[in-house]
Amino acid sequence: MDSEPKTVEIWTDGGCKPNPGPGGWAAILRFGAHERVLSGAEAATTNNRMELTAAAAALEALSRPCRVALYTDSEYLKNGITRWKEGWVRRNWRNAAGDPVANMDLWRRVLDAAARHEIAWHWVRGHAGHALNERADQLATAARERLIAGDGG
Repeated sequence: MDSEPKTVEIWTDGGCKPNPGPGGWAAILRFGAHERVLSGAEAATTNNRMELTAAAAALEALSRPCRVALYTDSEYLKNGITRWKEGWVRRNWRNAAGDPVANMDLWRRVLDAAARHEIAWHWVRGHAGHALNERADQLATAARERLIAGDGG
């Protein structure tokens, strides 16, 4: 019997066109043979906000604490969560220049959602042939296009 907990694999993406402008986000969650797809859109946002929203929504969708491998093509998300957050928190949500951290509301949302999970954060190069990264990009783009077409996000 396998006593090692299984890992939920999450692939996220988000983007805008133009940036800033209308944006979409998507997340693909996989656990064994199960898959769940999440996506959404906002009329006025940025690439970075959509990347953060995708990660937050994916982690919030997990109903219990999990071991997670989260894949993103956003260096902003990966670096923020693995390198910059301690300094931000220590400086009361100020960056190294002393200014308020951009997208603080979403960073807090990601950190709150991540707190109950054991997460390995992975950066992958976007548009480099990673099938699930490409699919997340297509889903995020489709969500943005539905919003623009008036079909909702």
